[in-house]
Amino acid sequence: MQELQHYINGALVAGTSGRFSDVLNPSTGEVIARVPLATPAELDAAVQKAAVAQQAWAKVNPQRRARVMMRFGQLINDNMDKLAECLSREHGKTLPDAKGDVQRGLEVVEVCMGAPAMLKGEYTGDAGPGIDLYAMRQPLGVVAGITPFNFPAMIPLWKMAPAISAGNAMILKPSERTPMTSLMLAELFTEAGLPEGVLQVVHGDKEVVDAILDHDTIQAVGFVGSTPIAQYIYGRAATNGKRAQCFGGAKNHMIIMPDADLDMAADALVGAGYGAAGERCMAISVAVPVGKETADRLIAKLIPKIEALKVGPYTAGADVDFGPLITAASKTRVEGLIASGVEQGAKLLVDGRGLSIQGYENGFFTGASLFDDVTPDMDIYKEEIFGPVLSTVRMDSYEEALQLIIANDYGNGTAIYTADGDTARDFAARVNVGMVGINFPIPVPLSYYSFGGWKKSAFGDLNQYGPDAFKFYTKTKTVTARWFSGIKDGAALNFKAMD
Repeated sequence: MQELQHYINGALVAGTSGRFSDVLNPSTGEVIARVPLATPAELDAAVQKAAVAQQAWAKVNPQRRARVMMRFGQLINDNMDKLAECLSREHGKTLPDAKGDVQRGLEVVEVCMGAPAMLKGEYTGDAGPGIDLYAMRQPLGVVAGITPFNFPAMIPLWKMAPAISAGNAMILKPSERTPMTSLMLAELFTEAGLPEGVLQVVHGDKEVVDAILDHDTIQAVGFVGSTPIAQYIYGRAATNGKRAQCFGGAKNHMIIMPDADLDMAADALVGAGYGAAGERCMAISVAVPVGKETADRLIAKLIPKIEALKVGPYTAGADVDFGPLITAASKTRVEGLIASGVEQGAKLLVDGRGLSIQGYENGFFTGASLFDDVTPDMDIYKEEIFGPVLSTVRMDSYEEALQLIIANDYGNGTAIYTADGDTARDFAARVNVGMVGINFPIPVPLSYYSFGGWKKSAFGDLNQYGPDAFKFYTKTKTVTARWFSGIKDGAALNFKAMD
């Protein structure tokens, strides 16, 4: 069994706390590694080294920093298969899904190759007599990223690439459930030419998270995870004077209008609802067909597609549509919520519980489940299930369907399937959700836009990656400069117009 280490100053460093957490292969339930859990003192040592490295890194001009990003991006691409294999082994998702995980992170790295353009300031010459006015963007210093288990490559890259290309040093605290992919990425970053100490990977649990939030040197924190933890981290970070962007849970709906292409909508629901075993914050977990006929026809199309889905270990290759859940506790929770749906009166049309795969009996597998006649007061509607479960909430009209989404606590992503442009435009304008898909099931923006939800899905003013990331990881300094050329005003005791 492998014993993992922290990544400090460009090298692997053994933990000293004596505390460890097991890393499991979700397909087999076997322990494949132990990850050390850092103490606040270990974090502090990493932060102090990062602070020294950051001062030198900030003086490297943006174009040269971008060249490191170019080499890093090439190394990610060259090592795609190795990264995907590592990711699938510790997470359980299929190899194609793992490659997609890496690819979506790589796309953010590619945008950061253009960081010099993102970091440009503003200049006004002759703002007043002999006065020039300009603003420049400067890095914050040392920042931190706390990332979840469900995207072991993508979300660390969403945090690392913009922060580092903007001139900061990054303390990355990956999920202790899926730490190995982050370590591989850190080593590739060093190979690409990133100076030692600019990226530190520190493993840990709540003890080290609290130490990050309380550390005076760390200027900003980015987090992705559940809503209660996002709210906790945002509040504690803000109390300590840090910038914070914290992204939480989701309950994503798809409205299916009577004029929609139902074959297309059904395929979209299956892909968006069950991909990665539903362990996505952008998964569609609620189908909202409008009208009885639409609902009946949609259900008839969904059932055979869902029953045909193949579940298994990533090693089975193309024969598998999705893999296991991350832990035994996750499986117990998901199947418990399915049981609650039955008890509370929903119709369970496809039951994925009790799945056993020969040779992988100890894996954390559960099959795809489909509910009909779900109502908003049921637990399976109110809670983020984070598993392969699709709930159908029938509505009589478009307006009722829209109001259902508006009233929901979460606001990460949503979608509508329709052939009517007026309905689509009205939906996009009125729905109170951060990312909207029109005949598109998972509306994650491309990397030169920014990703972020509304309501209880996000805490903070700025989103992840794209232009918002460079605003988040930099601060603006405005300079008013005057060069005298025979102009003398005398002392000014009051504010005075420059012109």
